[in-house]
Amino acid sequence: MAELKTKPTIASVTDFLNAVEEEERRRDCFAVVKIMQKATGAKPKMWGPSIVGFGDYRYTNARGQGTDWFLAGFSPRKGDLTLYVMPGSARHGELLKTLGKHKAGKACVYIKRLADVDQNVLRTLVEESVSHLRART
Repeated sequence: MAELKTKPTIASVTDFLNAVEEEERRRDCFAVVKIMQKATGAKPKMWGPSIVGFGDYRYTNARGQGTDWFLAGFSPRKGDLTLYVMPGSARHGELLKTLGKHKAGKACVYIKRLADVDQNVLRTLVEESVSHLRART
């Protein structure tokens, strides 16, 4: 198996987020830090050059290969704020329906602005994702 490039680093999360050019996106990032830090109980850490991750767990894929990954994370991409929250909790789909304006992938939620979503629903989505991952490991 090829080695993952996305690993924890010692880079400064604060410096990374302060370098986000758009002011609203930068404020959104710091708000997401608070949400994810509270949900995981972990301090933010850079994973690779562009992902802010919280906590960690051992992920084992269908072939039985394991790797370390973060419980929740996000990245301020050019087009969207990408939130890494794993599906699997019983209410995941229900929560996404009430989240607000977003797109969803297998383990990602994409939003343009934090103001476009219900932050209480987002908090619950992150908390339930983290609880689900912790229950699996």
